[in-house]
Amino acid sequence: MAQDLPAQASAVVEEQAEEEIAFEADAVEYASDTDTVTAGGDVVLRRGDQSVRADSVTWNRVSGEIVALGNVRLVDEDGNQFFSDRVELTEELRTGAVENLLLALREGGRLAAVTGERNAAGEVILNRAAYTACEVETEDGCPKSPSWRITAKRVVYDPDDKVVRFRGAKLELFGALTLPLPGLSVTTDGRATSGFLIPDLRFSPSNGAEISESYYARLAPNRDLTATAYVYTEAPPMASFQYRALTDTGAYQITGYATESRRIPIFGATPGAERDLRGYVFANGRFQLDERWSVTGSLRRSTDRTFLRRYDLSRDDRLRSTIDVERISSNSYFSLAGWATQTMRVGEDQGQVPVALPVVDFRYRMPDPVMGGNVELQANSLAILRTEGQDTQRAFVRAQWDMRRLTSMGQEVTLTAMVRGDVYHSDENALTDTVIYRGNPGWETRGVALAALDVKWPLVGSAFGGTQVLTPRFQLVASPEIRNLNVPNEDARAVDLEDSNLFALNRFPGYDRVEEGVRFTYGVDWQFERPRWRIKTTVGQSVRLSRQPTLLPDGTGLSNRVSDVVGRTEVRYRDFINLVHRFRLDKDSFAIRRNEFDAVIGSRKTYAEIGYVRLNRDIAAGIEDLQDREELRAAGRIAFANYWSVFGSAIVNLTDRSEDPSFGSDGFQPLRSRLGIAYQDDCLEIAVTWRRDYVATGDAERGNSFQIRFALRNLGFR
Repeated sequence: MAQDLPAQASAVVEEQAEEEIAFEADAVEYASDTDTVTAGGDVVLRRGDQSVRADSVTWNRVSGEIVALGNVRLVDEDGNQFFSDRVELTEELRTGAVENLLLALREGGRLAAVTGERNAAGEVILNRAAYTACEVETEDGCPKSPSWRITAKRVVYDPDDKVVRFRGAKLELFGALTLPLPGLSVTTDGRATSGFLIPDLRFSPSNGAEISESYYARLAPNRDLTATAYVYTEAPPMASFQYRALTDTGAYQITGYATESRRIPIFGATPGAERDLRGYVFANGRFQLDERWSVTGSLRRSTDRTFLRRYDLSRDDRLRSTIDVERISSNSYFSLAGWATQTMRVGEDQGQVPVALPVVDFRYRMPDPVMGGNVELQANSLAILRTEGQDTQRAFVRAQWDMRRLTSMGQEVTLTAMVRGDVYHSDENALTDTVIYRGNPGWETRGVALAALDVKWPLVGSAFGGTQVLTPRFQLVASPEIRNLNVPNEDARAVDLEDSNLFALNRFPGYDRVEEGVRFTYGVDWQFERPRWRIKTTVGQSVRLSRQPTLLPDGTGLSNRVSDVVGRTEVRYRDFINLVHRFRLDKDSFAIRRNEFDAVIGSRKTYAEIGYVRLNRDIAAGIEDLQDREELRAAGRIAFANYWSVFGSAIVNLTDRSEDPSFGSDGFQPLRSRLGIAYQDDCLEIAVTWRRDYVATGDAERGNSFQIRFALRNLGFR
């Protein structure tokens, strides 16, 4: 006997499971003779995070079997979606037998099968299955063939482990090329799984043909390890590993490379017959101990100066290692740090490279209860050690008061006062080649005082269909005579007048040198904005009122009473055009002492980048931190035929002997160029790259290199 229930019926089905199944339907019919409930229309079943939609659902209360028919869509607790014509379900909404299954994984992959069934262990066995992470429809909803797919005679889906395992899997590329993939598995919840990655292929003049194979091991939900073997035709093999871990307080990683090969000295001697153990280690991490205290550290060390370049791991000219313990609150800051640097530069003495340990900095900010504004107190100490050079220890205390006010006419006025007391100790000063950096050996003290007035007057108005802000700016800074040359200069060497430090209280970049005397600086900022357009420009100049000689070297733009003119302009049109130009003009001859241009034009797929810098400062050769140079950089990509693109880049050193007498080039020396072609769609990336290095350093030879990159989305392949 059957009994009809009203349309749009909803109910809660009581069962022996821990959770209940709630369902909604346009109509529900109950057959008492078979103890069967049949729901029709737009049927929805829910159990926890799982749901089932179908045209009709039949539930046998005796056997517990649930059969969903017609446009079935099942969503499991991980967000994976099952589509089928007919699905048999358990009372826990676990799948049983299925026909014409489509499984859309939460991570983007799709798995289709002709038939499937659920075994006693709860696994879903799929027959004649295919998997892909590619889109199978165009934006207009038309079907399209995926770039790649994996076919398998048998696929096992374990909903408990949330893993899909393939048996007899083969990879098909563009429907033609077929490659076997033994032991392939894919997770349905986005977890990484252990397994081999796709090999990398490349050719380099230093090592010949290279093939590298990596194995990824997921040790725990918060730890993994990647081990890689490198095989070369012109060099001994190399091994590397990367270990990563996430803890309750932070994260860290350790990467290492090791090989045994003959090393060619940097200055061109014949390599020895014996092999040296060579390698590189890189580790870093950060730990947040509580809401205020944190520890950050990094380690970078190489066995020699050419290892990283020869094996194309890095082109950095120095490797920094550091440790920093910090405490940050709303009104204070404390840091205890240490720094060590390994030079990769040709001709630089490692013994002259400093180790900074410890570096202590403490700052405390509080409001001024008397005059208003803010007061910042600072205590700082630094110890610099060298194995074959000058050693320096420094400590100072500083107090700075700042007050900012707005006048009735809209001017922004800032008053600043600063006092500082320094104590230095140094020895082996004669080992520093540049005399003005040495300071006096032994103990030295120094007092610093400074007062400043800074006035800005923003003037806002409309122009050219947009809004413009014209901001004249004036700054007056006064400081008494300072005993600069009596103390060493360790952190204030690379001084140069730029738009970024034009209005700085001290144009020297560090603490060891402080500008003295009275100077005023004037300039103007202009900003224009209209829909899609933005233009910003700054120009200014500085004048010293004192006629006493300055310690600023000639060529920095600050050595004379009247400084050079500096400026910066930025033009942006939407995200399509971004132009930045920086300049410095000689105040007497109007010669261009600094000319720097950066441009990015185009979209994300098709673009061009151009960078040019020329520093023509005529600084004495003894100031090694401020040498002239000229360089051109270019890069670009052109997209075509939907998924294809060509890309390239080049770096050219344009420095000639007139700019740097020690340089042997005629003014055009390519350093590195690259050209490649790539295919990239929503699920596949293939790239072939050619690169040429024009400069050899030891066993990092110059010549042509080739690399093939292959990546499949959602398979963990690179």
